[in-house]
Amino acid sequence: METAKRLQYYHRIGDTVLILGQRLSEWCGHGPVLEEDIAMANIALDYLGQATLMLKEIARIEDKGRDEDDLAFLREPHEYRNLLIVELPNGDYGQTIARQFLFSAWYYHFLKALTQSTDEFLKAFANKSIKEVSYHLQHAGDWVKRMGDGTEESRARITKGLDEIWPYTAEFFHSDALDQEMQAEGIGVNNTEIKTAWDGVINAVLEEAQLQKPQVPSFQTGSKKGIHTEYLGHILAEMQYLPRAYPGAKW
Repeated sequence: METAKRLQYYHRIGDTVLILGQRLSEWCGHGPVLEEDIAMANIALDYLGQATLMLKEIARIEDKGRDEDDLAFLREPHEYRNLLIVELPNGDYGQTIARQFLFSAWYYHFLKALTQSTDEFLKAFANKSIKEVSYHLQHAGDWVKRMGDGTEESRARITKGLDEIWPYTAEFFHSDALDQEMQAEGIGVNNTEIKTAWDGVINAVLEEAQLQKPQVPSFQTGSKKGIHTEYLGHILAEMQYLPRAYPGAKW
């Protein structure tokens, strides 16, 4: 397996959790209740920790004199390979929970499959990260049930959130040439098998929440080619301001 291809696969994981961690950190100080303010901040920290591990390994392998901070803050939008779903604005808490639930259900099963990878780093990364993500999935699933089976307003908010986020779930299971090659080498995962497991989780939680699966098509893709929504540029501008304004600064 070519090193460049392996690193591109690493970036798809590392960039995704980096951007989602940044997005969720925006809830710090703005959560609907104190407990959720703290919970969402902790989840964001989990993702940023995972991103640090992945980007540090990328920097070590590529050996270009860059570190994980350079990779996080000094790249252009088209160089990122994060899933589109994670760069979307938070919206209200119903929309954030919808995104978190749909993403966590996929990410949990992605990591579970990755624990069988022939790549020792990815295998170790998955075994460590899945412990955190199992909590994220439980947390988001509990909130979907609470909102779906709650008040008329909470039900409307989670329904609206699911409808708005659903089109971006197609990317979870889209396999390009790199995915197929990684799977064939035993490094990557089988996206079709993950889709089956994901559907099982989604259907079970929505049934308990007395919610219907969104009747909107899942069609948004592009991030694997560096094609993103306008929102990635906005979030990177905020993330990258200090490192670009003060090159080499440490804090």
